[in-house]
Amino acid sequence: MEGKLLLMAVSVALTVAGIAGTARAQERPGWTLVWHDEFDRPGLPDPAKWEYEVGRVRNHEAQYYTKARRENARVEDGMLVIEARKEPFAGAAYTSASLTSRADWTHGRIEMRAKIPTGRGTWPAFWTLGRDITTVGWPACGEIDIMENVGFDPARIHANVHSASPDRKKRADQGNSLVVERPWQTFHVYAVEWGPEKLDFFLDGRSYFTYRKSDKDLETWAFDKAHFLIVNLAIGGDWGGQKGIDPAIFPQRYLIDYVRVYRKAKE
Repeated sequence: MEGKLLLMAVSVALTVAGIAGTARAQERPGWTLVWHDEFDRPGLPDPAKWEYEVGRVRNHEAQYYTKARRENARVEDGMLVIEARKEPFAGAAYTSASLTSRADWTHGRIEMRAKIPTGRGTWPAFWTLGRDITTVGWPACGEIDIMENVGFDPARIHANVHSASPDRKKRADQGNSLVVERPWQTFHVYAVEWGPEKLDFFLDGRSYFTYRKSDKDLETWAFDKAHFLIVNLAIGGDWGGQKGIDPAIFPQRYLIDYVRVYRKAKE
């Protein structure tokens, strides 16, 4: 009995320590946590936090995005798994998932800890779109690409910003990239710190791209309004499929440990 009680006490202590550790991990000096998903409840992604894109959505991609299908999106072992599979589905040759946040935000720090998939044809991303996309369209709604990677250039991590050009006749694109040694083998933290005058992009705390508001885009600055999150694994498409798709690599899994959104703490 004493041994059993001791084991129970140790178990409780470890659980409490784990909760405390998670809470400490969420703390960030100068910032207040306003939304997060630690993916600690097994099953489908939390429907109170996430919705799904469905179908053949954009960029001439090869996958069909499914809804509430565990083969493509599930929470297990404390993380979100987005899995791309080679299988016929609704006229497509591949399936995958794209999750969008029900919540949206204007300014703040948005970060994700994840291990990306790899292989020719993969295109994982973590990004935002302006909530007004249905009324003003793209690129006027604005797009913040916190992390993109294409499998034919596997070591390069990209950050990009898209908006309307000053004359509103075409899109304005700016971005940068960083080469990381085998980024698909370990987890990394991808983040943007988004303020009213600039967006700073980080990989594991290293700043590698800043997009600043300038006089010429005052009327088309799309980053003082609410944006929602998207985390998805595309296959092929206009960019991801430029060197084709290797059918032998599937299934591919995009593992997301957490997603967190912070607001700048008031001084």
